[in-house]
Amino acid sequence: METMKERNHTALTEFILLGFGSGLGLTVGPFVLFLVIYMTTVLVNTIMVFLISTSSRLHTPMYFFLMNLSLLDLCYAFTITPKAMASFLISNTSISFLGCATQLFFFGVFATTKAFILAAMAYDRYTTICNPLLYRITMSKQVCVLLLVGSYVCGGVNSMVQTVFTFTWCFCGSNEIDHFFCDIEPLLSLSCTNTDINEVVMFTLSSFIIVSTSMVILMSYAYIISAILRIRSAEGRHRAFSTCISHMMSVTLFYGTLTFMYAQPSSLASPAQSKVVSVFYTLVISMLNPLIYSLRNKDVKEAFRRTISSVFLK
Repeated sequence: METMKERNHTALTEFILLGFGSGLGLTVGPFVLFLVIYMTTVLVNTIMVFLISTSSRLHTPMYFFLMNLSLLDLCYAFTITPKAMASFLISNTSISFLGCATQLFFFGVFATTKAFILAAMAYDRYTTICNPLLYRITMSKQVCVLLLVGSYVCGGVNSMVQTVFTFTWCFCGSNEIDHFFCDIEPLLSLSCTNTDINEVVMFTLSSFIIVSTSMVILMSYAYIISAILRIRSAEGRHRAFSTCISHMMSVTLFYGTLTFMYAQPSSLASPAQSKVVSVFYTLVISMLNPLIYSLRNKDVKEAFRRTISSVFLK
């Protein structure tokens, strides 16, 4: 039996993405939804990156991190959505073993990096409000670059561990992934070996990243709220709080769904439930982030108006 399992494992060269099921309503419907979200995500994040990179008024640490957040959202879209849309419309829904591992790796890199960038943005808001006189020194260009590089390094290390642990499992029997992309949870169900140790390691890593980054965010906002409450004028409190509300909304959306997906034992999550939540945190949040920041941000709206005016005046 062990020999047969090993033979099946070595012979496995591809997986089948089941998506949301077969039938016209379960393929065309998701395709249209994914297409609309994908096009909107690419458009709004590209606009955000262009505005921040070309407007001198937006060359500050906060917008530096916001631009990189938009780049990560674009990477999210490019990593998952095109393959998922193609699998909805064509009969061949296969993805190669290497392609599946690559997709899982880059998805992990971008998800983990995003968590650390959100933490860096919270620290930036803390420094702005609580230590404004030291802001230029504390959040210098060098510090911002180091925080960004560190975020990607942490994302790469975590994703490499997760991917290696996942694809050292022995896969035998069915090669059908009950999902629209390669994720850890549906791959678990295909393994014919004991994955308890792997699950503990991956659960511990995911929990550590979520807890450590969320603690930075919570501590930063604890100091921020304390500082805001000490401001005497209502207008001053409102102005200080308005600089943080967009980031707080993004953090709530991202960490809420991430915690639901990866900081709970796999036995508690159903495949259908996981797919619905995955659509939200892989696609919808990436579309909403630039809208949340642009709709509530006067500087971004002003940069957009100047850009539009310059285009039409030409």
